[in-house]
Amino acid sequence: MNGMRFGPKVDADGVTFQLWAPAAKQIDLVLDSPRPMEAQADGWHKLFVPGARAGALYKFRIDGDLEVPDPASHFQPQDVSGPSEVIDHSQYRWQTEQWRGRPWEKAAFLELHVGTFTPSGSFRSAIEQLDHVRDTGLTAIELLPLADFSGRWNWGYDGVLLYAPDSAYGRPEDLKALVDAAHERELMVFLDVVYNHFGPEGN
Repeated sequence: MNGMRFGPKVDADGVTFQLWAPAAKQIDLVLDSPRPMEAQADGWHKLFVPGARAGALYKFRIDGDLEVPDPASHFQPQDVSGPSEVIDHSQYRWQTEQWRGRPWEKAAFLELHVGTFTPSGSFRSAIEQLDHVRDTGLTAIELLPLADFSGRWNWGYDGVLLYAPDSAYGRPEDLKALVDAAHERELMVFLDVVYNHFGPEGN
């Protein structure tokens, strides 16, 4: 399974789900009902579900007991312990694909916490403040960690699902819209990330 993409893969006929769990004897995909996954080489488990689409909610059941979200989840609409949602990233149409950023010597950063940057604390509401950020002379925003965390409020330093932007801020397409809007204003976007510890819940 070398080269396998981490997380679900969406195509025109359905979705391929996969999980790396080398110590597990049996993995079931819990979608509309539990479905046994096929053990592959090197600890991978895989299952193609015809007709599955973006928006489907799923978990993995390990050895008939423990149910967990996908460690490669791209969205957790019901927080860190809820089901993962299949996201089809090809559905978003980027508006600023040609913009390539600025040279380093022109980088002036604003470290931005999405949850406190505006009263509603969302990706979409942050867009409304980008003109002000640009007009101050700043050229880049650095988003404090976005990885899914437990509850509504968090600085982001104990996230648990590194590929899932927290649902308190909005959906993945809302984050993409924020990046697009920043690039339209020639603002670079950076992510602050934390890999050395995980949250107290959902880990």
